[in-house]
Amino acid sequence: MTSASSPLVPRLRANMAKVPAYVAGKPAVARDGLEVFKLSSNENPYPPLPSVVTAITRAASRVNRYPDPAATQMVATIARRWGVGPENLAAATGSVRLLAQLAEITCAPGDEVVYAWRSFEAYPITAVISDAVAVEVPLTADARHDLPAMLAAVTERTRLVVLCSPNNPTGPALRRGELEDFLAGVPRDVVVVLDEAYREFVDDPEVPDGVDVFREHPNVVVLRTFSKAYGLAGLRVGVAVGHPEVAGTLRRASTPFGVSSIAQAAVVASLQEAAEAELLDRVSALVAERRALVEGLRAQGWPVPDAQGNFFWLPVGDRAVALAEAFAREGLVVRAFAGAGVRVTVAESAANARFLDVAATLLPEYG
Repeated sequence: MTSASSPLVPRLRANMAKVPAYVAGKPAVARDGLEVFKLSSNENPYPPLPSVVTAITRAASRVNRYPDPAATQMVATIARRWGVGPENLAAATGSVRLLAQLAEITCAPGDEVVYAWRSFEAYPITAVISDAVAVEVPLTADARHDLPAMLAAVTERTRLVVLCSPNNPTGPALRRGELEDFLAGVPRDVVVVLDEAYREFVDDPEVPDGVDVFREHPNVVVLRTFSKAYGLAGLRVGVAVGHPEVAGTLRRASTPFGVSSIAQAAVVASLQEAAEAELLDRVSALVAERRALVEGLRAQGWPVPDAQGNFFWLPVGDRAVALAEAFAREGLVVRAFAGAGVRVTVAESAANARFLDVAATLLPEYG
């Protein structure tokens, strides 16, 4: 029954008006006479391996059936590869979905989620949707997590702390000593998320493997993804490593049949010994390209922070949008964060070489 006093739209939760929109990297748009490169989304520039494509094709012929809801073969394969038990793992459609589930299973309205800022855009979205209080702790001057300040921000209402290592979009990763000092000070009943979406690209020996950290700290949950190093961004597979109680609760909170049969098959194929070796060779090549880009940009005069992912950061402040537009005019689509900086994905060699050349011409105006 309706009346003149009825609302014009359905009633939604009031906090939804405060949810910031996620901004994806802009696609590359073809232009006459100019090869265009997309450097805005931290994607792997290499296509899937032939063996992975074969597994995808086979799985595609069976999509009339629901996928295995427990992703049994995929989880067992990952468990063997990472040296953990299946009971320690939970999978979902990307690590960002697992982050949302972690907020759902830990936070009641008014509880706090602590994270560094600027960091991954999904963190404030996750906190607000969960009706939690987002506690943002500014990065240090060199674009790193300020762990002492983050520890000071933990209160009796804190239920979730999120650490991004390497940090997206600024690049630095957390080192062993500072992380251990931080974890020693966090109450053991507070869940600490170590978001390692870019772990495979790390070459700093002082950066610990999150799975090793989890083994020493039961309140740590490690998030990994197959979108970046393994080049499966379009299939959406993320995995959490955690205490069996946390992992089991994540599994109960998951969307049934969330990880598709195609995605499960692709992950299993990617983790076969020969395939993974080839994929990690590609990662090594991208890391070498990243080093060359960062060194080249610093030699030009750009102030580039430490870069441990498959991207790097140009902290140009209020010139971020204008700089991104200047690169776009040269066929290089990068990701601007208004008022803060520009994030650039490491891509094909031709794209990286073009980027260095264009950056040199833009330095006098934007550097």
